[in-house]
Amino acid sequence: MHRGNHSSVTEFILEGLTDQPGLRLPLFFLFLFIYMVSIVGNFSLVFLIRISSQLHTPMYYFLSNLSFIDLCLSSVIIPKMLVNFISEKNFTSLPECMAQLFFFCFFGIGDSYMLTVMAYDRYVAICNPLLYNVTMSRRVCFLLVMSVYIVGAIGALVHASYIASRSFCGTNIIHHYFCDILPLLNISCSRDYTKELLVMILVGFNVFACALAIFISYAFILSSIMCIRSGEGRSKAVSTCSSHLAAVGVFYGSIIFMYFKPSTSDTTQEKVSSVFYTTVIPMLNPLIYSLRNKDVKESLKKLCMVGYFLNMCRKQHF
Repeated sequence: MHRGNHSSVTEFILEGLTDQPGLRLPLFFLFLFIYMVSIVGNFSLVFLIRISSQLHTPMYYFLSNLSFIDLCLSSVIIPKMLVNFISEKNFTSLPECMAQLFFFCFFGIGDSYMLTVMAYDRYVAICNPLLYNVTMSRRVCFLLVMSVYIVGAIGALVHASYIASRSFCGTNIIHHYFCDILPLLNISCSRDYTKELLVMILVGFNVFACALAIFISYAFILSSIMCIRSGEGRSKAVSTCSSHLAAVGVFYGSIIFMYFKPSTSDTTQEKVSSVFYTTVIPMLNPLIYSLRNKDVKESLKKLCMVGYFLNMCRKQHF
């Protein structure tokens, strides 16, 4: 077998979320349900924002991109997880594992930066409402979204290329339910702790830079809200941010717990934490961003009325 930058192990076994046979079938149906809700919810939100002129605003433009990222993130992680629940051993080849790692990093980093862009959008809307249409022009919104995808691609390429350059000549069992950075590093037999530190610094930068930008945005937002005299105005301003804050809290809380924990932490806790930002959050985002949103509800009602009217016309025609 070749050494150096060539892997001796060409196939891995994903340990999965649990090793208890009695839990596999219930968990299979649970995550199948989560996946279906995530796909339907995010796709429906993207479709509704696309066809409804009422939702052609910067906020919903960013939300549609967040839904697209969440839809893709779910599809990168959950199908492979479902296979693990119904098969004795969940095999994955090295190229397949690296591809999953790349797209997980790409959409995970993209999710983080898109939440940051949405926080900036709320800052401009509340702190500089008179300049909102100028500041958040179509060109600016497009450039912000493209920047999110570019940063995600660069970060994913760095992580995936570094892991792919490691040698795996010992165990081929990944103690996780998908190919992630830390579980793969833990089974590598050619670890370079200096480069690993740089990789983790990059992870930390992506997390804390976005978290800091969001914190600063909301510090200014809170200051502006406190200056609003009417209670109705304050309530409206808070309602536009509450859903975003809830998503940010769960997303960053689970990531920080996963990647910035003591090395002695239980792997089961790691898996449970990662479940939140890989499966649960992509399912919850369309719910917390749309069901509590008046504009989305009205657009959905209009769409249903149009569909009902067309259906009645079709029946009368025949």
